[in-house]
Amino acid sequence: MSDRRLTEHVHIIGAGLLGTSIGLALAEKGAEATLADVSPTAVRLAVDYGAGRPLKPGDEPGLIVVAVPPDVTAESVVRALGEHPDALVTDVASVKGSVLAELHELGADVSRYLGTHPMAGRERGGPISARADLFVGRPWVLAGHDAINYRRAGAIEDLILDVGGVPIEMTVDEHDRSVALISHVPQLVASAMAARLTDGSNKAIGLAGQGVRDLTRIASSDPGLWVQILSANAAPVASILSAMRDDLDAMLAALADPEALGARRAIADLIGAGNAGVARIPGKHGDDRRFAQLVVMIDDAPGQLARLLTEIGELGVNMEDLRLEHSPGAPIGFAEVSVVPEAEASLIEALQSRGWRIAGAS
Repeated sequence: MSDRRLTEHVHIIGAGLLGTSIGLALAEKGAEATLADVSPTAVRLAVDYGAGRPLKPGDEPGLIVVAVPPDVTAESVVRALGEHPDALVTDVASVKGSVLAELHELGADVSRYLGTHPMAGRERGGPISARADLFVGRPWVLAGHDAINYRRAGAIEDLILDVGGVPIEMTVDEHDRSVALISHVPQLVASAMAARLTDGSNKAIGLAGQGVRDLTRIASSDPGLWVQILSANAAPVASILSAMRDDLDAMLAALADPEALGARRAIADLIGAGNAGVARIPGKHGDDRRFAQLVVMIDDAPGQLARLLTEIGELGVNMEDLRLEHSPGAPIGFAEVSVVPEAEASLIEALQSRGWRIAGAS
């Protein structure tokens, strides 16, 4: 018996990363989605990867997912509502307020529309980057509005659950303020830091470790897409940036005269506030408990990381997170393994008994 919740025929408009990933995830559940895109090549690629089939005359989708760039999302939603008068329509754009406002301006029937946003993605886009497990365990926001109730939108929640996402209900405004804080501003911070690297010498860049790699990982994102996102969510982003500017101004003042009264405290207070903030980031199970970290030295040889992960599993320890650091040409690398605090001591002892070298623990 299938464990699939969704019974409606799903039609996906936009065969990029998100649209193709939704199709792949549905295919794993035994459901065949239909696909459309302004690019015939994108549709053919998505079909070749197994994400569904092209829409044919006579197809009557019950649920339409619009997965196109933010600046054409509202237009695509309006067209879908008109072409399929019995279908429920959703979109997966990363900003919700501007889309809903444009739909109202265009006179759309928003009683059949509910915007959503899966908090999942990759630095690279397109159907070739799609993955069936992209949404597994990831929050997926349903951005409610007054013209639709969640009972009518139940098919959208079924879709989210079927592809492995975790439905989160928010208002449109709550969503946009939230993603400004946890997604849009971090993108700008990463890009601003990465931009400074263009002025660094080759020797300086050669010293780069995991810290700068972590901070700038998302800086390779598509500029054109982010112009659309940031323009559509400008006010919440600007508000957070203004507060950050105040923090930076305080740091500039402190660093201009580190011996001045209160300068060192100002620096410590900001670092301390950062400690408090990072402690609130949920772990993989959605809670904010802190984990213990141990750093294991790994020889730069094939199979060593796989051996470490296998042995941690054999010891019955659930690994909460894993971070790797390896400088090019170095004979060893470091694996920072996060576990629940009560498992730390026994894991260190067991790994050492198996010949692993522990470089640090906390």
